[in-house]
Amino acid sequence: KSDTDTYTCDIGDAQSRAKLAVQEIPVLFKQELQNEEVKEGKQVKLTCELSKPDTPVKWMKGDTILHASEKYEFKQHGTVAELIIRDVKSIDS
Repeated sequence: KSDTDTYTCDIGDAQSRAKLAVQEIPVLFKQELQNEEVKEGKQVKLTCELSKPDTPVKWMKGDTILHASEKYEFKQHGTVAELIIRDVKSIDS
């Protein structure tokens, strides 16, 4: 998107100009989150895949934004975003 601008080809005595408009590709889910079932005290990994690599991801539990901690770990590799929840308790459902 930042490449949107007017570009010029200059040959000294003459110039040719063109406007370049770059349309952003919407980010879609290639693979959505799947429901998981895990025993208390274990670890679970939730994974989703996006259509655009390195898209910023915000993880939430209900309406609450999660932050990296001993309990929650976030990983992102290209188009794959992961949330790891450690020491799962019933309140994590």
